[in-house]
Amino acid sequence: MGLKVFNSLSRKKEDFLPAEKGKVKMYVCGPTVYAPAHIGHARSAVSFDVIYRYLRYRGFDVTYARNYTDVDDKIIARANELGIESGKLAEDNIVAFDSDMGALGVLLPPIRPKATETMAEIISLAEDLISKGFAYELEGDVYFAIRKLSDYGKLSGKNIDNLEAGARVDVDTRKRDPLDFALWKAAKEGEPSWESPWGKGRPGWHIECSCMCMKWLGSTIDIHGGGKDLIFPHHENEIAQSESATGLKPFVRYWLHNGFVNIDKVKMSKSLGNILNIHDALETNTGEAIRFFLLSNHYRSPVDYSAESLKEAGAAIERFYKTVERIHLEGQVAPESSPAAEALQKKMTPIVEAMDDDFNTAGVIGLLFKEITRANRILDEARDAGVEGLSADNRDELGVILALFREAGGFLGLFTTEAESYLNQRKASPPVKAEEIERLIEERKKARQNKDFKKADEIRMGLLERGIELEDNRDGTRWSLKTDI
Repeated sequence: MGLKVFNSLSRKKEDFLPAEKGKVKMYVCGPTVYAPAHIGHARSAVSFDVIYRYLRYRGFDVTYARNYTDVDDKIIARANELGIESGKLAEDNIVAFDSDMGALGVLLPPIRPKATETMAEIISLAEDLISKGFAYELEGDVYFAIRKLSDYGKLSGKNIDNLEAGARVDVDTRKRDPLDFALWKAAKEGEPSWESPWGKGRPGWHIECSCMCMKWLGSTIDIHGGGKDLIFPHHENEIAQSESATGLKPFVRYWLHNGFVNIDKVKMSKSLGNILNIHDALETNTGEAIRFFLLSNHYRSPVDYSAESLKEAGAAIERFYKTVERIHLEGQVAPESSPAAEALQKKMTPIVEAMDDDFNTAGVIGLLFKEITRANRILDEARDAGVEGLSADNRDELGVILALFREAGGFLGLFTTEAESYLNQRKASPPVKAEEIERLIEERKKARQNKDFKKADEIRMGLLERGIELEDNRDGTRWSLKTDI
């Protein structure tokens, strides 16, 4: 079938054919680092991390860049509120962002440019646009003249005349057109600034990404990603200034955008105060549970977050690791078993087909959990039959399922921890002392042997109410923390 992606520019799925066979140039808009990373940042970072991983899995040589916007109005305003230098605020938040995303299994992109390290290219592009008649200078500010482009609005579908009719009345009256956007801003007292042909100043937001992208990846790239909220005006303006500078050479071949995050069915917004910071979410959830939650939805669809939805994701991840542990212990299948390539390929085919259909991680996760159900059924049937060992065919199938988890987990960035390690992590701080749990398990065992099932159930339910879950298998009874406590 081949890989298909939904291109926001054409508004349809297209065959993915990079400009250079076997090689992909991908740029993703990173954070404006004025505050801690939130679930919206994580949605984008995780989505494009999977796309990056999967492209490499499919054999592409990927050059991947994700930027940091480290000079911006929001950074300056926040730094002034805190009484610190804007550069320090930005750098502190970059370190925190990388740490938070690392906890979610996000790989560090090989190329991570900063706007402050791209000033020469920004000034050069603004000069070039002025010389070609696409931009103009006004008292130290430089603006892009959008009416110089006949196809402005081709990404967002917005009409210039409609945009102008809705423009705010308090727009800068010096501009030739209310919709012209800033490439360079004259310095204001107390703000960071750089020397330029128009005097001291700093760049506008849109030109930063164009320059960082073209500096590292060239004038035409294969994939440009970001959240849907960036389509207009940010990505629209990136197209305008970049293609004007290169003689209308296409800037991006495929535009990919991830969906919004809703908090309790309301769109996440700083004005509403319903922001979920990743650092806070990690206090009560594993990074893998948060990542699983995000990938359980297609990257283009909206995600509805609630505390309950994260608990459910945690329970799903724990079910996976418990199944893997059962395969090792009860199935006696080695963790790194090597099944027949043909058998693995057969199970991988529908997973690859789902990923080839615009990176359908939700579909892949559904297929993987069918395999979890299948594995548990094999083990349950053997246990219930009192069979000492599994048949060779069943053991082979469990080996294939383990290999499937490893392979798919590699590009999903999931299921990469050893099962015992993950489950022990969950046991690390039980609400009941481990010695007491083991004593009650032994007491329950004796009650069952004496056919006092009422007492056995009371012990099990009593532990469950205290956050401890019991699971019986052929080797005895194991306990774990209940995921949704």
